[in-house]
Amino acid sequence: MKKILITSLLLIVSFTSFSQIFEPVKWTFESKKVSEKEHDLIFIATIDDQWAVYSQFIEDGGPIPTSFNFDENEAIKIVGKVKESDENKITKHDPVFDMELSKFYEKAVFTQRIELSKNVATLTGSLSFMTCDDAQCLPPTDVPFEFKFSSIGSSASVGDLGEDIVVNDDEVNKMLYGMSPNDISKSDKKCANDSGTSITSSAKNKGKSLLSIFGLGVIGGLLALLTPCVFPMIPLTVSFFTKKNDQNKKSSISKAVLYGFFILAVYLILSVPFHLLDSINPDILNDISTNVWLNVIFFVIFVFFAFSFFGFYELTLPASWTNKTTQGENVGGVLGVFFMALTLAIVSFSCTGPILGSLLAGSLTSDGGAWQLTAGMAGFGLALGLPFALFAAFPGWLNSLPKSGGWLNTTKVVLGFLELALAFKFLSVADLVQHWNILKIEPFLIIWILIFACLALYLFGKIKFPHDSPIKKLSFVRISSAVLVTAFTIYLISGFRVNEETKTFTPLTLLSGLAPPVGYSFVYPNDCPNNLDCFKDLKEGIAHAQKVNKPIMLDFTGYGCVNCRKMEEHVWPLKKIDDYLRNDYVLISLYVDDKKQLPSDQQVHVSRINGGTRKLEDYGDKWANFQTQFFQNNSQPYYVLLSSDGKTILNEPTAYTPNEDEYAAFLQCGLDIVKK
Repeated sequence: MKKILITSLLLIVSFTSFSQIFEPVKWTFESKKVSEKEHDLIFIATIDDQWAVYSQFIEDGGPIPTSFNFDENEAIKIVGKVKESDENKITKHDPVFDMELSKFYEKAVFTQRIELSKNVATLTGSLSFMTCDDAQCLPPTDVPFEFKFSSIGSSASVGDLGEDIVVNDDEVNKMLYGMSPNDISKSDKKCANDSGTSITSSAKNKGKSLLSIFGLGVIGGLLALLTPCVFPMIPLTVSFFTKKNDQNKKSSISKAVLYGFFILAVYLILSVPFHLLDSINPDILNDISTNVWLNVIFFVIFVFFAFSFFGFYELTLPASWTNKTTQGENVGGVLGVFFMALTLAIVSFSCTGPILGSLLAGSLTSDGGAWQLTAGMAGFGLALGLPFALFAAFPGWLNSLPKSGGWLNTTKVVLGFLELALAFKFLSVADLVQHWNILKIEPFLIIWILIFACLALYLFGKIKFPHDSPIKKLSFVRISSAVLVTAFTIYLISGFRVNEETKTFTPLTLLSGLAPPVGYSFVYPNDCPNNLDCFKDLKEGIAHAQKVNKPIMLDFTGYGCVNCRKMEEHVWPLKKIDDYLRNDYVLISLYVDDKKQLPSDQQVHVSRINGGTRKLEDYGDKWANFQTQFFQNNSQPYYVLLSSDGKTILNEPTAYTPNEDEYAAFLQCGLDIVKK
């Protein structure tokens, strides 16, 4: 129990300082010839003050031990195991993990002996380590290494936070993009009404985005309250707190309020690991959200969740988890209340898990981030925990609660239909980024129409599921809900209307970012939004811009980017904006989540903006690297106006700007500067 509480506190401390990028450990590698055929491989960790690296020999239940993995090579034999020096190694009781641990301070040296059967050989592999100080721990980090042996000697590559050998970035940038960041300058011209609108708009929209995600989290938490797993717990738990000690009512209420706070804390803690990942690699959330197989897994999980909500089976976490947290409740005091909150989170998982999964997957978008996930979790935890505190403070309100009954299962089944619809959103993302050309706009709309038509029939009582109670009479709420769902189904059908100007289906506002782009179609295929002329290769776009002598709009976008679809389908088609994009600019759309493989000669290593290196493997990697290296930004959508040669930034770039006048002013500003 002590380890759980301390670890939770460490996570909260890490949460408050996520924006810093820590690199407390640097590794160097050496090789030493011992005999004609034998060599010692030496791994040296230089450790910052107050930080420590753990020994190889750690019992289960503690931190991750340092470990080494050597790739198989017929020319090299691994002799024995990796030995670690006792220098700077301290073995003592660790208060964080509450166990005896061996760890290294300042410097750690590990040695592995090998035997060569050939004069020329290369050994590759990786090591994994974890580092902590007294306040926080960093996630386990992999560091690759390479040792080369020849008749004239040996050499070893230097690892840097799990990255490969650094290459000359200027040479790579000129090869990939035809220029380097040093070639790009900012225009010294200003628009007549230029007052930093783009920056203000971006910050404002970011705040709105966090607030909207928080609101969605609150809605998710309220929906979770109305499920059979949670709703009956409200009167039971509140009665426990208020009746346990009638003589000390103030104390009982304070514990109930603390109980609600701990429910919020449990869900906030779930978002902490994503802050750590985001600080180590700013692109990681985008990589997760657009990973093809991860989206396919999300699809399968959501379908699994949906049929659980339909009542065909129950989702539960291991009983041992519940037993352990229930035992913790007997401790009493603040710690006992914390375990009660943790027990509620575990026993209600069958209902809250799918809703949380929707929140998690929905927040990990290419235009999202760890803070959006935290905002959603905060809303969810607040909506779930607040009723317990309020009803404890005002127990008379319990009489106003409706009684448990069949309506709880109806709510659960409705959520099942929503989960099933969302499942196809993730399959659509996988289809888009992998270019499968299967789940285009037509089949997607048909599937959603069928799902919501079935939901309407269910609410009208025409379809039943295993745990449904007999319906004697349809309630007003059920009938009105059925009418709303029917109206939404008709709205989905209207998505097959054709826009004669753009020769595409009419985009549906409520489905922006959920459905595939309307140009991704079997009947009306279109490579660029709204039948605009666009380029998807930087060099080709710049060459055309120079030929026609027009400025460039760089559109950093993504197949899985919700706000990108909103801009393309609801702002770009507006007459004022369409005129700019169709007549005055050369549009270059660069998809940062395009998983199409790069040609082998472009699959090179580049430096990360936060340190270390990465290998570019697909076009998404290439354009994401271009955006971060040249414009120090990694969110989408992101719009940059350039001169026709691509080497002058005309004005301040802007992000998601749904206001027509603001976006038009941004585009007009670029034209004004070109004229000057």
